[in-house]
Amino acid sequence: MQTIDFSPFYRSTVGFDRVFNRLDTLVGQEAKTYPPYNIERTGDDAYRISIAVAGFANGDIAIETKENSLVIKGAKPTEPADKAREFLHRGIAERAFELRFQLADYVEVHGATLEHGLLHLELKRELPESKKPRSIQINGATQPTIEDNSVN
Repeated sequence: MQTIDFSPFYRSTVGFDRVFNRLDTLVGQEAKTYPPYNIERTGDDAYRISIAVAGFANGDIAIETKENSLVIKGAKPTEPADKAREFLHRGIAERAFELRFQLADYVEVHGATLEHGLLHLELKRELPESKKPRSIQINGATQPTIEDNSVN
């Protein structure tokens, strides 16, 4: 397995330590492939995560946010033995899942909908007024005057 050394980037960047720490932790981790999902940008500061959750109902899925973390969990209730189904082919995986997403600062989940087997999460970045860019006016400097303080 190939390892990547990010230490040269630490020396040439300011304030991006968290990005490289995150990359360090991702190296060697297996990518989550179930359930499949899309992440799309729907506006300047708006995003949508769409997750394929065929066979799951509203009550089977839990969505939690804490600090900058988003966790989506899905689990089907177990069926009683007398209602067990016999499958000739099982292509729709209804197994339990847990997806975790690291959200950027000031990104919040604004809603979730489940339709046609897709769970859509709407996210929006809302910067507080103190973090928004502002213009700084440049005042013209007056030329300092030289006063003659010599004694005659």
